[in-house]
Amino acid sequence: MKNNFIKFICIFIVFAIFIYAFSSSYVSHNINNLAYVVAIGFDTAEDSSDSSELEKIKVTFQFINTSALSEKGSSDSSTSIVNSVESSSISTAINLMNSYIGKELNLAHCKVIVFSEKFAQTDISDEIYTLINNVQVRPTTNIVVSKCDANYYIENSKPSLEQLVTKYYDVFPNSSRYTGYTANVTLGDFFNRLVCNSGNPTAILGGYNSDKYNTSSESINDSIANDSSIVGKRGTENIGLALFDGGKLVGELTGIETLWHLIIQNEINTFLVSIPDPSDNTKYIDLSLIEYAKSKINVDVNNGSPHIYLDISLSGRILNVDSNSDYTNDSYLKEISSYANSYIQSNISNYLYKTSKDYKSDIDGFGKYASKHFLTTQQWTDYDWLNSYQNAFFTVNVKSNIESGLLISET
Repeated sequence: MKNNFIKFICIFIVFAIFIYAFSSSYVSHNINNLAYVVAIGFDTAEDSSDSSELEKIKVTFQFINTSALSEKGSSDSSTSIVNSVESSSISTAINLMNSYIGKELNLAHCKVIVFSEKFAQTDISDEIYTLINNVQVRPTTNIVVSKCDANYYIENSKPSLEQLVTKYYDVFPNSSRYTGYTANVTLGDFFNRLVCNSGNPTAILGGYNSDKYNTSSESINDSIANDSSIVGKRGTENIGLALFDGGKLVGELTGIETLWHLIIQNEINTFLVSIPDPSDNTKYIDLSLIEYAKSKINVDVNNGSPHIYLDISLSGRILNVDSNSDYTNDSYLKEISSYANSYIQSNISNYLYKTSKDYKSDIDGFGKYASKHFLTTQQWTDYDWLNSYQNAFFTVNVKSNIESGLLISET
């Protein structure tokens, strides 16, 4: 009897300890006490009249109103909330926002991190290190550099074909696999390139989309975020790529230049290229292309300046058809294939020299191929690849096989 009583007391004490230990954790991490952040934006704070104050940043948080999600027929405007705060650091901004909204911010579902162009031109290394060190922020979170204010970009990122902005944030980076006009760049990708010495980081280039036709771009090949011919209801667009030297923004690529980058990286499934018609320069031929084989890259460093060799193999078909062109003629198809080879080869060469000479940024990671020629880490470090890349030369070889694509043949 006495043993049973002691056993009962022991069980009761253990049970009480568990209740006490986990009750506060349950209360504080209950879904009703959390604010789920889906996007974070960074802008340069307004200049302070007191020069003795610490340099401040403006941090924007986009939340999802979980209570509105359960309401039938709720719209995206009722579920998305955007608040901003100025502070000296990310951690301080989070703490201030916790106090303001009366809930604890949860970053585990953050989809996008946005830096304004002005902010990124200073250096975002500290912010990247802080974010990657936060256990809640996932390395798969996308990184965007916006040509407008990050706060404005987030407020106007309203989906047109999705009900929830979270779904839109999940989907839009994947368009890179079939358009090539943007890239799926994540926090993990950016951090890896930031800390290594064989390449430079990139970010998705975003911007404001006006509701009127913008004619500043000469052609579709010049399209870039904030400056495209797209007209639509959504206030933002993502076209092009932002280039970094370390954590500092140094330049940007257009949509078509981003396509050349993805081809070299073997990160695109199918894509469209418009080339001048070799028989009529007033017309364009639209080609749907795929990579026939993975790009082959070799780097020669024996003569001091790096010499980079690329072999690219493509296959595809003609999309646009008119009554005056005979796309069933083998000799004409060979002529188009030859013209496509020289056109793509020339454009990729121009893109590569732009990254090396103008921006001095190895966003294609050629350094990992060059490092194979060095026996020790010290030799590789002494070579200083990121500085040597600006003196690189390129030899690009493109081989494509173009088919007719006609569904109707002559009888």
